[in-house]
Amino acid sequence: MDLTNPLVYGGPAFIIFILLELTYSKNHEEHHDLYDWKDLFASGFMGVGSAILAAALKVISAIVIFEFVFELFNPLVDGVHTNIMGYQSFGYAWYVWLLCQLADDFTYYWFHRANHEIRILWAAHIVHHSSDNFNLGTAVRNGWFTLLYKPLFYMWMPAIGFSPEMVVFCLGIEALWQFQLHTVLLPKLGIFEKFMNTHTMHQVHHAQNVEYLDKNHGGFLNIFDRMFGTWLPLDDGIDVKYGVIHAPNSNNPIVILTHEFKDIWMDMKKSKKLSHKLMYIFGPPGWSHDGSTMTVKQQQREFKEHTKQNPESSFERPN
Repeated sequence: MDLTNPLVYGGPAFIIFILLELTYSKNHEEHHDLYDWKDLFASGFMGVGSAILAAALKVISAIVIFEFVFELFNPLVDGVHTNIMGYQSFGYAWYVWLLCQLADDFTYYWFHRANHEIRILWAAHIVHHSSDNFNLGTAVRNGWFTLLYKPLFYMWMPAIGFSPEMVVFCLGIEALWQFQLHTVLLPKLGIFEKFMNTHTMHQVHHAQNVEYLDKNHGGFLNIFDRMFGTWLPLDDGIDVKYGVIHAPNSNNPIVILTHEFKDIWMDMKKSKKLSHKLMYIFGPPGWSHDGSTMTVKQQQREFKEHTKQNPESSFERPN
């Protein structure tokens, strides 16, 4: 089945919607600071670079990896692709599309969560969170290195029988939904908040407030966040601060793309023990062998304890 990647049409639409949101914000005083020009240009540069690399790597991810895995686990038997478990590989019925999109969303949740909980992956993903602005321009501020390992998370889908082109198409649909989540101009969506990942939930995800860190990793749905304990709704009483704790403080795309890798290297040199060096690479962001910095879970435990004992005083963020 010949399918066109939805992102072929999504790219021009992204630019149009960014320009519309930018124009709206500059003509409404309450949203006048929604965009910063230098920040937008940095995001745009990385977005264009990501799109070019994605097009080049599609041959490797979609054709080589997914096709290889599909053919390996679903060989032709009497002219029909049959899974090694004994059933016929999935076709293109409407319910298969729904199952594929659900499988994609499940995979996206764990891929996204891993990007926040494994430091070497966070070094690639932090690019997307590095802006202290939250707008549609931030949506295209994508790290380039995530493109190298993202397909590995999705290999199980062609392995169990989803066709490679269907998997790629569902990935494209997911990306379209993720783009439009990056706005503060839409209100809560009523009953859809019960099961969908919405704009307000994604505001939580991009916040650096201690209580909001590492929440709402979902794609379309919030059901996996709810199931695995990472869901948190937006609290209108909390003043949201976007961005990351240790920001690159630069609009130079190269600095934005590489600063966390440099920090990992510097941290690895703090200890001679191999186990410590490996933890600085594969442990959670913020882990330190001497307790000089704290992980998100450690910060949130301290925040809860502080709030319980001192409900009226502000929390001083640790390193």
